[in-house]
Amino acid sequence: MALFHVASERGPGAPLARPVARACLALAFAYAVYLAASYAHGLWIVAPDGGGVPSDFVNVWAAGRMALAGHAAAAYDWPAHKLVEEAAVGHPFAGYFGWHYPPTFLFVAAALALIPYAAAYALWVFGTFPIYLATVGAVVGDRTGYLLAAAFPAVLANFVVGQNGFLTAGLIGGALACLPRRPLFAGVLVGLLAYKPHLGLLFPIALAAGGHWRTATSAALVALLAAAAAWLAFGGDAWAAFFANIGHTSRAFLSEGRADWSKLQTAFGLIRTVGGSEALAWAAQAATALSAAAAVALLWRTAAAPEIKAAALATGAMLATPYLYTYDLVVLAVPLAFLYRLGRARGFLPRETAGIGLACLLILSFPFVKAPVGFAALVIVAALIARRALVAPRIAA
Repeated sequence: MALFHVASERGPGAPLARPVARACLALAFAYAVYLAASYAHGLWIVAPDGGGVPSDFVNVWAAGRMALAGHAAAAYDWPAHKLVEEAAVGHPFAGYFGWHYPPTFLFVAAALALIPYAAAYALWVFGTFPIYLATVGAVVGDRTGYLLAAAFPAVLANFVVGQNGFLTAGLIGGALACLPRRPLFAGVLVGLLAYKPHLGLLFPIALAAGGHWRTATSAALVALLAAAAAWLAFGGDAWAAFFANIGHTSRAFLSEGRADWSKLQTAFGLIRTVGGSEALAWAAQAATALSAAAAVALLWRTAAAPEIKAAALATGAMLATPYLYTYDLVVLAVPLAFLYRLGRARGFLPRETAGIGLACLLILSFPFVKAPVGFAALVIVAALIARRALVAPRIAA
């Protein structure tokens, strides 16, 4: 049972139990070895012929290049965008990596496109990784958080495809960590999260339910200013193309399943993976989203511990969207960090750390299991948070 005692003693500075620390070190080391071997064999970032390896990051670099050339709206034109993607890696490739982000994210894409593709890829993943590490470390409260963050299974997926999970986790975790003492700055981070709007759906509900009006106002102002800046920099055509592209993206990935259904780590993806109809999948997703929204709204109106509220919002944000992939599950490290901080301060509940370990193992199993195991991990973490919320009043009494 020693593996399931995360901290060997209680308190904010309690160290990890030795078996857990060793397991975390082994995982982090394994990720590093895998990435180094993939790079050496031309499977990651740079191909053996010196060209680029196509991955999700190519859509960011290509969109940035088009924005720099004055054709930002064309980034949402799939055939035109694909041509720039192929130019980025230096050869044609099967499939397509679509640009689905609001024009506000073109500022980041354009900055990355100022340097060659491979260098930009490395700068992006290794530049945003410290943001993620610092965020989880700040939530946990000491250096233990860095090790736990580095060992989290979704980290490898984000590195491999060059996605934005590190940045998203940094914004969500940073906002929730800063909310009690720095509400305006927390609002700035929430406003910046508008680059990935489907993961911010529950934030207005939580902030309103908790009466955090300064944070909500700050977030709205930042989001509006960023949108206005993108309008001035890239033109209104870019915004029109973005909104027109939403329907195209929804049809391609949620109706037609151009990406394997099992890659969607949502209730929608689960129903479609097991052969359910699109109507049933949407019904399941709607029920999940409404349940998450109601739970967050109710919880944020109570005097529950800030850690429980933060963990619930971060987890609910992922449950509410139908569009969630494995690299997005880096965000799950945030609620787990809040649960760990609470458990180390007040003591872990029976089988709580076993549940955390099971959620991590499910995510780790994704490359070997063709199923939305990440959604199962989200449900487990949500259950742990609900249990904490229900048990805490009895402990206080």
